[in-house]
Amino acid sequence: MTDATQQSLSNNLTLTIPHDLGGLRLDVALQTLLPEHSRSRLQAWVKEGLVTVDAKTSTSKTKVWGGEQVLVQVQTKPEITAFTAEDIPLNVVFEDEHLLVINKPAGMVVHPAAGNWSGTLLNALLFHAPQLKDVPRAGIVHRLDKDTSGLLVVAKTLAAQTNLVRQLQARTVKREYRAIVWGQLWRNGVVDQPIGRDPRSRTKMAINRMGKPAITRYEILERFSVQTYLRLNLETGRTHQIRVHLQFLKAPIVGDPVYGFRNIVPIRAMTQTLRDAVSQFNRQALHAIKLGLLHPATNEFVEWQIELADDMKALLEAMRHEDPRDEDEEAFEFSSEPYLADEDYEEDGDYDDEDDEFDIDDEA
Repeated sequence: MTDATQQSLSNNLTLTIPHDLGGLRLDVALQTLLPEHSRSRLQAWVKEGLVTVDAKTSTSKTKVWGGEQVLVQVQTKPEITAFTAEDIPLNVVFEDEHLLVINKPAGMVVHPAAGNWSGTLLNALLFHAPQLKDVPRAGIVHRLDKDTSGLLVVAKTLAAQTNLVRQLQARTVKREYRAIVWGQLWRNGVVDQPIGRDPRSRTKMAINRMGKPAITRYEILERFSVQTYLRLNLETGRTHQIRVHLQFLKAPIVGDPVYGFRNIVPIRAMTQTLRDAVSQFNRQALHAIKLGLLHPATNEFVEWQIELADDMKALLEAMRHEDPRDEDEEAFEFSSEPYLADEDYEEDGDYDDEDDEFDIDDEA
């Protein structure tokens, strides 16, 4: 590779463009000199004014001829600092030397990823229990969606983590959820449908005959004019399992921005009070309310249960104040585009390669 004069000044990097790179675009020359950074990243820095040529801002298309002094304000990749302790309050339900049980609020991401490199549960855990830096993924063995609230267990030691992973694989961890869904379900039941990546959208999951087995049991707790309040128990823990299975039942979760049905909320069937409550509910109405497992040290079954999240309590109260439906009145049901049958999905070979213990995402 062509040599360049480089001097590291804090996060700044000074380069002298070699003459044999003369005639190249600035971004191409920079990529040659800084192969550890992608061309798109370098172009972004140029666009943001973080790169100057002879003390002047330039564009990626600017030609260099050799001998120019280039100053690059190197920006640290966010993923490098993802595992940083942050003083974020945690609602600790239980803690001993082996386990930590958290009541995760809606809006908190569990594990750092693209778009969420800080402010996550993992960052909070590293501050709360610094020893978790020596445990893979800071002890996280399963996840909840950003906008799903409720109970989540964290291992504080490697031995406890291994034990919990095995329990998740053996399906001995008991998890109960509460959900408020659109439409009316009339009987308790089980959804036994495999879940895999949605071939139409790589950011979504779907019922897919080539996916992994997924089983969700549901029980009706209350039925309202246009909504139903459910208890749900997971026998498996696939990514977005509850949300996908409830969509399959044509009873999507209230507030679900991904698996809900848009623009067909039954406005006319609701009072203004309920309309306001629904419009102000800004996340999927899903809450992990109970968690049970074998304690990794004592092998005794332990269980925790918390209250329903306050925002879901308020939504239920608004629903309970609706006028009761006449027995002769037709029940509200969604009429949406038909769901694809299993045979309509095709395996595309691009599934998540995470091990099952970290595919136990619940509603991640």
